Amino acid sequence: MAENSTATLSRVNTPPAQTWNYLRTNDITLQVPSISRKGDVYFALPRLFEGIECGMGRQVTDWVESQAKDAHYVEVRAGEKREEPIVATMDTGVMVRAGAEATVVVCTGGGEDSESADEGEAPDTSAQPVTSASLVRIWAERDARVHVLEFVAADDDRQHLESVGIVAGDRARVDVRQFFLGARTTAAGLACSLDGANARFDLSCRYLGAGEERLDINHVVRMRGKNGRANVSESGVLDGHARKALRATIDLVHGSSGSEGTELENVLVLSDDVTNKTMPVILCDEDDVAGNHGATIGSVGPEQIGYLANRGLALEEIEALYVRALFDEAVLAAPTSAIRATVLARAATVLGEEVARDLVEGLGLDGTATEED
Repeated sequence: MAENSTATLSRVNTPPAQTWNYLRTNDITLQVPSISRKGDVYFALPRLFEGIECGMGRQVTDWVESQAKDAHYVEVRAGEKREEPIVATMDTGVMVRAGAEATVVVCTGGGEDSESADEGEAPDTSAQPVTSASLVRIWAERDARVHVLEFVAADDDRQHLESVGIVAGDRARVDVRQFFLGARTTAAGLACSLDGANARFDLSCRYLGAGEERLDINHVVRMRGKNGRANVSESGVLDGHARKALRATIDLVHGSSGSEGTELENVLVLSDDVTNKTMPVILCDEDDVAGNHGATIGSVGPEQIGYLANRGLALEEIEALYVRALFDEAVLAAPTSAIRATVLARAATVLGEEVARDLVEGLGLDGTATEED
């Protein structure tokens, strides 16, 4: 077996238009494990997927392909409504043909019980945190419907890279729900290109940063076809000494007349020691389009604290309610019992075993991974 080594991924997760250089918000540099797979036989995705832009950039794509044992390709036939979720591995390509519908799930947990851990974990060295990665590329043809669910609920000793690229044709509909619930470092990028006319993209990103955790998120929407619609909503909770950087770009490309894109982020800060960086950008090279963006940051309001304190809750319990709400949403969104168990395991680490059990009981769930839903 070849010896493990490390590689440096320099300036990845870069937005289309770099700005605010003095804040060092434009990119992230990561140390990742690397092992030579010279001589291995690797199944590559169809050449069509090579042209899909991914959120973390070409450098991460090349690294994942060099480390993956194989690529996983799934094609959903025209007009088919696939009921079973497609669970992504380290390198996954999904083709959703015209009029078809499918759900793609990416899940990274704290150990080998994660549905994608065996395929998504890269070779490691003792000097580096446990590193996992997912590279997912999706092509949605005309009138296709694609649902993407991403869960990162890892332990504090893990570094996770997640890069997603999506292309949508005429009247295609793509919705993405992201839950970034924990890892020592979470670096996630998503790029969606609305190539067709009347295509639609909706993204909901929910994140939690606590302790010494680091989150680095890059969202890019390219609006190329006429009359497209894009809605990007991000919200999260930061506590302890967490560091978070989020870049959100809506690019109204020439030829996208009649299109409209909106991006909004809300950040709840529970500690004076967090670092929050947000870079919302609208790019425009077309008339008759609309682009909107905004970001708000704040803490729990005194009225809310007073209301809940009068009902016997201490400040720590009040703040924990907001974190629990995030886990509530993630558990309800989990499409399988195995993924639900991964989320609940992270909830037990963050909120405590008692709160996690109460969460299960309150939602009427069993919290096990012994059988699929």
